Amino acid sequence: MNLITTTIFITVALSSILTIMSFWLPQMTSDAEKLSPYVCGLGPLGSARLPFSLRSLLVAILFLLFNLETALLLPLPWGDRLHNPTGTSFWVTMVLILLTLGLIYDWTQGGLEWVE
Repeated sequence: MNLITTTIFITVALSSILTIMSFWLPQMTSDAEKLSPYVCGLGPLGSARLPFSLRSLLVAILFLLFNLETALLLPLPWGDRLHNPTGTSFWVTMVLILLTLGLIYDWTQGGLEWVE
């Protein structure tokens, strides 16, 4: 057997064993503490259904967007070694301009403010 076949066999076998064990091992009994929505051990002081701020979700999505774009721009030094490095630089500049315009638009619309 070659190395790839052995690796695939070990991966499939290990994942199958772990999947079967995850169905057999856990205890299926529930008590009041497991069914409680509070993990810290303190009793609830108010309603568990507080309204969720959508602004924090928008800021989190914006943060993830910029992190993903940064990760996509990390191979730029290797992209400059291509046959046409000016083309690579042009597209990177276009992506950065588009991100900057989106950030400016979101900033002017008040999307980055936490408090209304």
